Amino acid sequence: MFGFLKKVGDYTKEAVSAAQYLGQGLAVTFDHLKRRPITVQYPYEKLIPSERYRGRIHFEFDKCIACEVCVRVCPINLPVVDWVMNKATKKKELRNYSIDFGVCIFCGNCVEYCPTNCLSMTEEYELAAFDRHSLNYDNVALGRLPTSVTSDPAVFALRELAYLPKGVMEPHGVPANAPRAGRLPEQVLATLAQSSAATTTEQTASNPTAANPTAADQGAQS
Repeated sequence: MFGFLKKVGDYTKEAVSAAQYLGQGLAVTFDHLKRRPITVQYPYEKLIPSERYRGRIHFEFDKCIACEVCVRVCPINLPVVDWVMNKATKKKELRNYSIDFGVCIFCGNCVEYCPTNCLSMTEEYELAAFDRHSLNYDNVALGRLPTSVTSDPAVFALRELAYLPKGVMEPHGVPANAPRAGRLPEQVLATLAQSSAATTTEQTASNPTAANPTAADQGAQS
């Protein structure tokens, strides 16, 4: 008897959970029914990538010291660093540097750990090619700076959902000076700095002895 009741209880719990999951899925569906369809007329219209978008890697030949840190931190040992030892200066001389973007996973480890900051991520994402061998970029191709979406006169730049004002879902027709829903990274850092300074000021006002330990030590000695 108790086993039968337990089975009935388990079945009821599973049915309720399934109903909740169906309700959540339908809630998302009904929410999108109220939105207008947004079509980006690519390539005449393009979305502006986010600030931390990890696109095609940019390489500066003059800054590279051929330390091969990028090769060691790469999960697939992708960058190919061709260098020779200069016996006169006893330093490495870089001959060629290449990255195969047909294999690259764009994790950004090489950019993060580069000691000379000769690598950086760009917003270029158009890497389609007819031949996969053409995706193997040498130091000349890596040194080319891509054209920004906002600076390209032949493209109408559209802001993504995070860049649009609060409550706006349609990117067409939004003025460029309209405030965005989220804040830029520099704005977040400025807010953190202001809050840190305010906290320090409050601590100093509540405990002036901590702000001037020398005076406190002199008072204790006297």
